Amino acid sequence: MTDVILVVNAGSSSLKFSVYAPAEEADPALLFKGQIEGIGTRPHLVARDADGSPLVERVFDPKQVQGHDDAIKIVADWLRGMGGRGRLSAVGHRVVHGGAEFAKSVVIDGAVLGKLDTLVRLAPLHQPANLAAIRAVRRALPELPQVACFDTAFHHTQPQVAGAFALPRRLTDEGVRRYGFHGLSYEYIASVLAEVAGATVAEGRVVVAHLGSGASMCAIKQRKSVATTMAFTALDGLVMSRRCGGLDPGVVLYLIEQKGMTAGAVSDLLYQSSGLLGVSGISDDMKTLLASDKPHAAEAVDLFVYRICRELGSLVAALGGFDALVFTAGIGEHAPEIRRRVCEKSAWLGLDIDDAANAAGGPLLTKAGGTTSAWMIPTDEDLMIARHTRSIV
Repeated sequence: MTDVILVVNAGSSSLKFSVYAPAEEADPALLFKGQIEGIGTRPHLVARDADGSPLVERVFDPKQVQGHDDAIKIVADWLRGMGGRGRLSAVGHRVVHGGAEFAKSVVIDGAVLGKLDTLVRLAPLHQPANLAAIRAVRRALPELPQVACFDTAFHHTQPQVAGAFALPRRLTDEGVRRYGFHGLSYEYIASVLAEVAGATVAEGRVVVAHLGSGASMCAIKQRKSVATTMAFTALDGLVMSRRCGGLDPGVVLYLIEQKGMTAGAVSDLLYQSSGLLGVSGISDDMKTLLASDKPHAAEAVDLFVYRICRELGSLVAALGGFDALVFTAGIGEHAPEIRRRVCEKSAWLGLDIDDAANAAGGPLLTKAGGTTSAWMIPTDEDLMIARHTRSIV
């Protein structure tokens, strides 16, 4: 029976999973993928084959799936029931924060898990769920090796100055610095760029825009991270679905000192009530906002595009030039209107949008023969995790 790798991406109330067959001389092959949503409220398991064909759909009583332990057990039991589809050999996890220490994926043991616990304060939305899933697998399947794959690791190639804050050294020495996130997505794009856009682009000066509910951009030179828009936490940089993005720290002081808000209330405001939702007052979904005729919806979209274009200029400066822009993730892959607006406002960089190609989803979005180009490349963080897990285990 073939060994297979389970890839886990855990959220606070969800557990996404994929199963790969780790081929020796090719990419791991996706067998199927699924998720359990509504953990603790309305648990719902859905899984599909690699070609999208449905395999299972089941709704559970909330008492049956109260946490990640229950969710992992359900997934493990379902995988065992798949019989000849493979024997589970390892589990790879997306872990949002690896801090300054973890510059590459690692096998998880007690010491690693303890160090990752100390980083929860830096990624309060994601890290607790990531670690809960790891502990759930340890309890349910203690014999299986587990691998942590970090969203911060790809950015360890940045120069020291790119990660520095102008703060007293007692703070920077204890790890208050820019880390950057979405590294698994950027690493995947860098790995396939030559195949899609050619070696000249892949080895050149590229800005990748990972535009989803969480959004960031990364300057990549010769396939390595040079600068990125997210920083100490995943709050900085672009406008996101519910996160504010770049913010004057004085606003936080104002909210605390003048509005009397607690740290918890400020955190909720910045992580859950801002971004596209806060500006529009309507929705955090880009498709909904683009379809709306409400002025505040238009303002939210305009601000989203403006911040992308402004950060693009900053990242081009960090690169010392510019060869290509790549759109990826949910909005980047599925919102041609956003791609069009960004490219048109960035025409000063030589981008000349091809409307027909953009509407068709590319991959090349600009007219041939230009000095610079724009592309749409779907990301695949799960495959990146499967690659790392295979290479380590």
